[in-house]
Amino acid sequence: MKLKKSKQVLIQSSEQAWESRQLGSDEAYARRSDQSSESTDDALGLKMISIRLSADLIESYKLLGDKYGMGYQPLMREALKRFADSELKIVAKEFLEAKVKSRKEIKISDKKAA
Repeated sequence: MKLKKSKQVLIQSSEQAWESRQLGSDEAYARRSDQSSESTDDALGLKMISIRLSADLIESYKLLGDKYGMGYQPLMREALKRFADSELKIVAKEFLEAKVKSRKEIKISDKKAA
């Protein structure tokens, strides 16, 4: 008796194949990681927190997450990071401007004293 060889259709690996879930979505090929979520968090520099948010804010983030193809929690992390980075730039700029202004005032007062 001759065994029939089954032809396996291979999907070429591409970003589009992963994004469309042609690749990476079959549970038959998934396995549970031996790595704990804590070690993953440590490796990524993440810390779990608890925060209360309005239901509509969470729903808005879920809708935006769907639009951008990501979960709402990573999207919130990204929004918070962008906000903090922006605010820190403003604070640093204000600090430097105050320093420059202070130096100018010292030079003016030194000239008046001379």
